Parts: sequence; C-alpha cells; structure tokens
Amino acid sequence: MAFSSVLPPLLLRVDAILVLDGEGNRLAGKYYGDFLTNTSSVSSRAAMAMEEESKSPSATVTIEDLRSAFERQLQGKIQGIAARSDAAEVVTLMGRTAVFCGGMAMGASPSGVGGDVRVVHVGPSSESELLLAYLCEGMYDALSNLMGGQTDRNMVLDNLELVFLLIDEHCDGGVILEVDGSRLASSVLLRDDNEAGNMEGGENAPSSGAMPSSGGAMAGLRGMGLQSGDISIAQAFRQAKQQLIAGLQADGM
Repeated sequence: MAFSSVLPPLLLRVDAILVLDGEGNRLAGKYYGDFLTNTSSVSSRAAMAMEEESKSPSATVTIEDLRSAFERQLQGKIQGIAARSDAAEVVTLMGRTAVFCGGMAMGASPSGVGGDVRVVHVGPSSESELLLAYLCEGMYDALSNLMGGQTDRNMVLDNLELVFLLIDEHCDGGVILEVDGSRLASSVLLRDDNEAGNMEGGENAPSSGAMPSSGGAMAGLRGMGLQSGDISIAQAFRQAKQQLIAGLQADGM
C-alpha cells in the first residue's frame, strides 16, 4: 500500500493560496502539489488549453502563463463580489473549489476600513467547502490584523515580506499548519522580528522579552507623533521595540 493512501484523513491540504488585488493581479501566493507546478499534470493541461487560445501556436507556454490563465478565469468569476471576513464565498474552477474573503462589491467606493485585496484558497473538489472557507477566513483575519485593517493593494505591497511570512506560517507544502488569525499574526510578527535582529547583527535585538501586541505598538507610535501610513507595519513594530528597550535601559542607569 502506498504511503500517500494511509495519510491521516483529517490532514488539511490546499492546492494554492493566493493574495489578489481588485483587478485579479497576484500580489503574493504559492501553488502546491501537482496543481500548476509543472506542465505535465492534468490541471496544467487544462490551463494550457485555455492559454493556447490567446497565444500564437509557436509560442512556448510556461508555468507562469498557466497560472496567469487560471487567475484570469478566477477573477472573471469573483470580480465585483465582496466576501466578508467571516463569510467566505465559494466558486468552482477547473475542477477545483476556490473560496475567498475580501474584495469590493461592484460600484463600491473605497472606505477607510478594509480594501480590495482578496485572499483565495484553492482545494480539490472533494474537499469540504466549509473547511476551505474556515481556512480562508483565518488567514484573511491574520492579514487584516497585520495590515492594521487596511487590506488594500498599496498596504499589502508595502508589507509584502509579512504577507509571504503569513503564507508560510499558515501552510507548508500544501499542508495547513495554523488557522487561528490571532496566532498567525503573532507568529509572523515574532518571526519577522527575529529575522530582522539577525540581519542587524543583534545590536538592537533583546536577548529575551515578549513581543509587543499590535494595538500597543501602534498606539505607542501614534503617541510619538508617527502615523501608521508613514512607515510599514514591520518597521513600526521594530521601532516601537527599540524605543521600549532604550527607555528601559535609561531607567536603569
């Protein structure tokens, strides 16, 4: 019996995780397994048939072309639909189930909260839509927390490193690791802070201590006269932590 046939039945897997802007452009994302990761899989051949209609016969179709074709078809189905963070919408495409959160309704104008960015989870048609929706809602909640509630294209692009860290904390090789939005956001910020400390040679990184919460850090920055739009979220947390350490050292002198 093959090993893959005895995997735990409750092991949650997805075929792709995408972060798309309002026009369907991929800002971040990863494909897993054999779904659009090579040109010989069934999904790749299906996408290739669609892509060849828009390319000359002599043109070479790449994996990126296939993914773009899939994402264009996906955008055609979800454009103009806004899915609440706690109520993911479901569409079917190329024999896959795609669930998404976020986005703006057709004709809606941008507001001070939220944005046009969508988080999309793609899974096999045999996977429960409710489970996929649960995964998508958890990641969107974490993304919203990391972006300070502003899930628009510019905010996501300014903090793209955090978005890729979020995907890695949420999923590894298609296997879901964590779903809770608060835990995901905390893990991403802690990991980003550790990596930043390593890059800086440890000069500003403390040997121990808890990571400040997002609310406390941003409130502290506003008290210092800094607005969240002036710097990225990652920079904001690092600056708040450095100033906290400097204050503690000054009190001890």
